[in-house]
Amino acid sequence: MTFRKKGTKNPPVLSQEFILQNHADLVACVGMFFVLGLMFEGTAEVSIVFITLQHGVTFPAEEAEERATAPKFLYHYGAKDLATVFFYMLVAIIIHATIQEYVLDRINRRMQFPKPKQSKFNESGQFSVFFLVSCIWGTFILHSENCLSDLSVLWRAHPNNMMTFQMKFFYISQLAYWFHAFPELYFQRIKPQDLSQQVVYVGLHLFHIAGAYLLYLNHLGLLLLMMHYFVEFLSHFCDLFYFSDEKYQKEFSLWAIVFILGRLVTLIVSVITVGFHLAGGQNGNSDGTAEDVNVLAAKIAVLSSSCTIQAYITWNLFNVQLQRWMEEDAPLQAPSVKKKRTKGRFSRKGTENGVATSSRVDSPHMRKEKSS
Repeated sequence: MTFRKKGTKNPPVLSQEFILQNHADLVACVGMFFVLGLMFEGTAEVSIVFITLQHGVTFPAEEAEERATAPKFLYHYGAKDLATVFFYMLVAIIIHATIQEYVLDRINRRMQFPKPKQSKFNESGQFSVFFLVSCIWGTFILHSENCLSDLSVLWRAHPNNMMTFQMKFFYISQLAYWFHAFPELYFQRIKPQDLSQQVVYVGLHLFHIAGAYLLYLNHLGLLLLMMHYFVEFLSHFCDLFYFSDEKYQKEFSLWAIVFILGRLVTLIVSVITVGFHLAGGQNGNSDGTAEDVNVLAAKIAVLSSSCTIQAYITWNLFNVQLQRWMEEDAPLQAPSVKKKRTKGRFSRKGTENGVATSSRVDSPHMRKEKSS
């Protein structure tokens, strides 16, 4: 299985160029070891920890019948989740390479983008696929767990601080995807000047997704993620059209309005849910351990982090818009500067000490008058 086309000259084995060209094949081989481990009894228990979800709890049949809407198997988080995240991080790297090779690289060869636009096009293409799939998947989870019809689920703690299978698998997949972005910075040869911005962008997503997962703010975190991902999907989808033809600048302006509205809705939902309902949830619940977020420090941390990331993303929007304005003005200023320099050269030829003079080579008519 090959994801990268090899050049005419094969690099040395285990060299940097060899790893960059064949990183998807190498990662696929590592993942196959865990899958093949399921075939043998001695290694099946270890492989199951990496492939399947861990820390599950089985409820008795009579207890499951009392809660007709609750599933029979629920999950909580634990240390074994790190192994599951690692395995699905390998899967994310393989999917990333597949999309890059069979979709984005073919479009790049057809459109013949320059190298700066080519890297931005690849980034927008990868994020567009991820955000679209995540939005469809997350919306299905919200609908199946009645979060859209009953908004009180956002601040009402789940019994025994448990998660359903689809909720936990969604968060495991999200953590795996954003963790896979760190080795991709090396595989995609990101420029050093862009590295810090990418690390901060990925780190902020990991921080908030892990925070919602560890604090059992599953439904609230999922709803906020869906709003954030939808706006980000529109952003990168508009970028794909902008890179193909810059006449689509109006679509970018339309997205900026949607972006600001999405940030405002996210802040409103965060403040209402965390600031009011979770604060009053502890009064109606005698068991103080049922909700881990009903402490003042946790509520302040959740609200502060939500406001911080909204401010950071909004600041990035202004920087991107300012950079595009400068790129659009640069071609317009270049001809005017060239024209001024050309005009200056002609004026120096036609003047001496500030007085207009004729050209150095006299015309035939002038030479005839001088000879007479």
